[in-house]
Order: sequence, then structure tokens, then C-alpha cells
Amino acid sequence: MTYKETTDWLFSQLPMFQNQGASAYKNDLSNIVLLDDYLKNPHKQFKTIHVAGTNGKGSTSSLLASVLQEAGYKVGLYTSPHLKDYRERIRINGNMISESYVVDFVAKHKSFFEEHQLSFFEMSVGLAFDYFSYEKVDVAIVEVGLGGRLDATNIITPLISVITNIGLDHTQFLGSTLDKIAFEKGGIIKKNIPVVIGEYVNETKFIFDSLAESNISEITFAQDLEFEDLPCALLGDYQVANKKTVLSTLNCIKDDFVILNSHIKSGFLNVVSNTSLLGRWQVLNEYPKVVCDTAHNSHGLNIVLNQISKEQFEELHIVLGVVNDKDLDSILPLFPKKAKYYFCCPKVSRGLDAKILKEKALKYSLVGEVYSSVREAYDFSLLSSNKTDFIFIGGSTFVVAEII
Repeated sequence: MTYKETTDWLFSQLPMFQNQGASAYKNDLSNIVLLDDYLKNPHKQFKTIHVAGTNGKGSTSSLLASVLQEAGYKVGLYTSPHLKDYRERIRINGNMISESYVVDFVAKHKSFFEEHQLSFFEMSVGLAFDYFSYEKVDVAIVEVGLGGRLDATNIITPLISVITNIGLDHTQFLGSTLDKIAFEKGGIIKKNIPVVIGEYVNETKFIFDSLAESNISEITFAQDLEFEDLPCALLGDYQVANKKTVLSTLNCIKDDFVILNSHIKSGFLNVVSNTSLLGRWQVLNEYPKVVCDTAHNSHGLNIVLNQISKEQFEELHIVLGVVNDKDLDSILPLFPKKAKYYFCCPKVSRGLDAKILKEKALKYSLVGEVYSSVREAYDFSLLSSNKTDFIFIGGSTFVVAEII
């Protein structure tokens, strides 16, 4: 198979959460354990750092990877979802896995995948661990896909577990309260392995303290610590908390790696060039100012929309699209009424019809027109705006992916 045929097979023939939702969520780790044994346990060949949380996983993982790269280490980075190319999920020192490695891996093991009905995510994790082992990375930063306790990445025993924050997202899988979600994400806490918590509230702190105590794990709460606010290539207001989480984590692993202050400073400044992280308060144009952001739940959007309110502009334009399992009643009230909306539907099977989004938005006095595609919505926002206006593109990772 060609690379395109291989990725088409990965996407279309097996459950994938991004496209299918609930059918892709497994309730145990038996499949990934089976696959890992079949691959001869590649994850045991390198050190790992495990990163979970509702928001900020990608930024935190990329910042950690960037600093370790600057310190001279060969660093694997596993993240999800991708924006343009499947290979974005698996990188070493910022370079994507080769097309040939993906093709050869799937071709070699396809019959095993089919026999055991492995999910898209299980195969992707297996591929990442196999590649990192083959390439002999010094350390891999492994981002959790969904939750933590039952996530396919949770077969690793990391140097440290990191949980960025807890918000209400994916409640159909993880529970409808913050403490239940904290318990699921806290499932990455391992016996005698230290854990860093980025942000907490009372309901989640109790859960994390309990899990750390039962696992005899040293726990650090980053938000309680003071650090210098270092300059960073990632510009969103929410990066302040992510940077504290990263600095706390680096402090906890200083016996495992030689990391100087200069590595940290250059790692923060070079994170985009080192890891190719995109879609985090990414400025696409200056006049008018155009910003896209992958924030897609109330916790993340609240920070992003607050940052927009601090910007100087004449008129605000918002290109908005979401997926169909999004709790609109939790996010639409956050959006400003004084803005012109361009409603669209991302090109995935879970994309919510833009007409439905417009109707729902109208209940919260958010007024705008429906467009046939994300690109058309963006083009019309540019045509309708002046140089002194501000355009925001968001609501879903998939909306951002179609623009950048």
C-alpha cells in the first residue's frame, strides 16, 4: 500500500475517536498489552514522561520535548490529534516519522491488527513505541489520548507523571463531575513515581492527594510554586500555567537529565521550531489580526475568549465550527454577543451541521451566517473585515486544521 492508502485504512476501517466518538473508546488495556507483547515490549527500551489533562497536554509535552532537545537529548514526542498529516503524532527531535516506516509497520502487522480488532489509537501507540525503540531515543514525551486510566499509553512506567488540569470534557466517557474526571486522568499515577499537577480545584486536589498517597507517589502542585515567567514562543494566556507545570516537572527530573537554565530558556523560545506545534494562539495575519486556537471546551475557551477581550480592535469576527458531541450549552454562553459570526462545519463525520450551530447560537444572541465550508467562512470573514478588526478561528481542532 502507498502511504495514503495506509493512512486511509487506519482512518476508515478501524474505530477512531476523532471521527466516530464512543465506538473508539475501549474500557480496558488488554488489547494494547497484547499488541505490546507481540511487538516485544518496545516501550521498555527508553525513558518516558507521561502527560495527561483536559487542556494544555500538547503545549506542555512540546515544551518538555523542546527543552530536552536543547539539552542535547534525542527526544521522541507522541501527541494527538494531528492537524494535517498523521505523522505529526510521532516525532523525534521535531522530525515526523517517515512515510515508509508507517507503511512498512502497518503492512508487516496488518493481519495481527485485523485478527484482534485493534483500534486506531492502539495501533498508533504501538507504532510510536516501536519507532522510538528502533531509533533509540533517550526519552519520549508521551501525551495521553483520552482520560488516562484506560488510555492505551498507560502501559508505560514513566520517570514522572504530569496532569495539566481538569475540566469538563469527554464527559460521556470520563464522568460528568470534576472529581470523576480527575480520577480517570489520575489513573496515570504509578507506584513510587512522582507526579506533577499543573492546576487544581478543591474537588480535584482531594482526588490527586488520595491517589498519590495510595501509590506512595511524591506529588507537586505547580500552581502553588513561584517561577520566573520566561519568554516563550507560545503566546496564549493559558501558557502561563503550562510553563509552570513544565518548570515543576523539569525540577523533579533533574537527577535524570543534565538541564541548564540556558536549555530551558532556549527550549521555551524555540518550541515551535523544535516541535512544529501549531494552533495555539497562532497569529495568521496582522492587518486584520487573525488568530486561531484549538481550544474546544469551556475550560480552554474561557481563557482564549478572555484574551481576545484584551485585544484592541474595531470589530470582532468569529469563524466557528464544532463537532456534534460538543456540549454547546457550556461553551456558547462564553462567546461575546458583540461579534459577527461565520458558522461552518469541519470536514469530519462528527462535524456539527452549521445550520444547527447557527440556531443554537441564536439562543445565546450570537448572530451570523452559515457557510458551506470552513475555508469559505474564513474567506468571507476576511472580505467583511477592515485592517483594524480582529478575526478568531476556532471551536474545534478540525476547524483550525482546515485553515493553517
